[in-house]
Amino acid sequence: MWSLPVIACWMLIIGTRNGYSLKTRIPENPEASMNLSQIMSYWGYPNEQYDIVTKDGYILGLYRIPHGRGCLGTAPYRPVVYLQHGVSASAFNWIANLPPNSLAYILADAGCDVWLGNSRGTTWSRRHVSLSPDSEEFWAFSFDDMANYDLPATIDFIVKKTRQKQLYYLGHSQGTTIAFISFSTNPKLAQRIKMFFGLAPVGSVNHIKSPPTKLFPFLESLTKVLFHRKAIFSDTKFNQFLATKICNLWVFHWLCKGIFFATYGSDYRNINEVPPPALESSKKLHEEGLTFLEEVPQPHDTSKRHDLEGNFTEIYVPILTPILANSIITSGRLQAFDWEDPALNIVHYNQVTPPLYNVTLMMVPTVLWSGGEDMLADPADVDSLLPNITNLIYHKRVPYYNHMDFCLGMDAPQQVFYEVISMIMTNMQT
Repeated sequence: MWSLPVIACWMLIIGTRNGYSLKTRIPENPEASMNLSQIMSYWGYPNEQYDIVTKDGYILGLYRIPHGRGCLGTAPYRPVVYLQHGVSASAFNWIANLPPNSLAYILADAGCDVWLGNSRGTTWSRRHVSLSPDSEEFWAFSFDDMANYDLPATIDFIVKKTRQKQLYYLGHSQGTTIAFISFSTNPKLAQRIKMFFGLAPVGSVNHIKSPPTKLFPFLESLTKVLFHRKAIFSDTKFNQFLATKICNLWVFHWLCKGIFFATYGSDYRNINEVPPPALESSKKLHEEGLTFLEEVPQPHDTSKRHDLEGNFTEIYVPILTPILANSIITSGRLQAFDWEDPALNIVHYNQVTPPLYNVTLMMVPTVLWSGGEDMLADPADVDSLLPNITNLIYHKRVPYYNHMDFCLGMDAPQQVFYEVISMIMTNMQT
């Protein structure tokens, strides 16, 4: 932890010697102050926004791109695709790059009806019918709740709105974890999924490299004391301040990016470091991944119970470094929330230990992509997961991909997105 201030000072000295000052900034991105609908409209895409209320009272922001820029109106035969973001993220992940490199836009232009979800606690889903986000009760949720409440409520709404019986589900990181849980425990929900596309799938984190697992119990306890079991960095304005006022200073630019890559896996090659001069400033920032920093971290990953208990909690220190902690690390298994009290576990599960989720019960046709340099969805963990996927029809490992290349990688369309579209179109013809 102490290395970060040292690095910051060192970067300050280097930057000053090379002619950069604290006033030297990267051009400011006009999208920094926009919401998701405004960003989509900025790039010329039609969009809709809906509020979904879960059975336990959380109000989720759901977004829709009904068609691409070159299409008019909706059609009943358009394939419906639902995108579920990963840990410490939001629906912004799918529109974070330029349209030719952002999955949501690519799918829409290919003729799909695209829906973008937001898990409880994120910037776009931080409301409840009775609880205040300033209360501890609001943040008392886990992956179990996302899988048992958020996902069913969202998919039910989409199916009714589109009048289609099935949809295509695509999840990244955490989005795959809650899918594994939902589709293996809720057969009715699973029947509504034509195909499950998983990017950087997470079923366990036995081999996680970011950071040492021995620090997890200490940091988790410290975080609960300092932040009173609520969200860390829950103020969106603070996140924007980091990205627009600190990380866009040339002297700190490489430090912020260094922390980002140290967390998710090092691969500078897949980010366009020298954008074409003709691109406007907002496009430059998109290609350097800085717009993404404005949306990260997302507070829902630091909730009181969001440790998957078979799942994991994200703790940030001090800018962007997430530390995954919990029983999925200590147990190495995907299991329900552990109340850390045998009596409470008996009340909730009728047994002293939390039940395991049996992924082998998931019968949904599944397609997975993983990264060889992924520090969160480690290749070894992915390899142990694959034999448990009963209906696995395809798996591809991109050797140089880190955890976020699946969302931000400049060649993600070639490596992943176009394959997704091809499989959707092929499936529609059968």
